[in-house]
Amino acid sequence: MSLNRLLKLRKKLNRKRPKFLREEHWRYKRLGKKWRRPKGIDSAMRHKRRGKPKLVEVGYRNPRKVRGLHPSGLNVVHVYNPSMLDDVDPETSAVMIGRTVGRRKRLQIIDRAEELGIRVLNSGVTMAITEAEEYEIEGEEEYVLDDEEYDFGEDEDVVLLDDEEEESSE
Repeated sequence: MSLNRLLKLRKKLNRKRPKFLREEHWRYKRLGKKWRRPKGIDSAMRHKRRGKPKLVEVGYRNPRKVRGLHPSGLNVVHVYNPSMLDDVDPETSAVMIGRTVGRRKRLQIIDRAEELGIRVLNSGVTMAITEAEEYEIEGEEEYVLDDEEYDFGEDEDVVLLDDEEEESSE
C-alpha cells in the first residue's frame, strides 16, 4: 500500500478507536483517567463483559509503516539548536523545536531551516512576529506595541472603531 493510503487508513482507524480509560475512573476521582490494565480477580472489565470499557489490544494498532509518523507522512525530528539541522533530510523528515528552546535560538533555527528547505512543525510564528518592532503587511507599515511603553489603566475605557465607523465620524 502507498504511504498516503496508509495515512488515510490510520486516520480512519483512529476515529473508530475507543478512548482507553482506567477502570472506574469515573467512580474514584483519585485514580485519574490514565490507562492501567485491570488486574482484579473479579473485574468485569478484565473479563470483557458487555457494557464495560474496552481493553487495549493488539488489534487496535495502526499499520506498521505509518506508526510514529506525522500526519503529513514525515518523520518528526526534535531539534534544540541550529547545528542539529545538518543531520536532517528535508525529503523524509520535518523538525519540531524543543519546548525549552528560547526565542532567540528558536528564530535562529527557523532561519536555518528555511535556508535548508526543512519544514518546521511548531515554528511559533507569533513569537517571531512579536520579536520584530515593525513589519509590513500588504504595503502598510504596522507597529507592534511593547507592553512597557503603553500602559492602559483598568479604569480607562478603550473603544476600538472599525474603518467604516471612523470614516463616518469624520
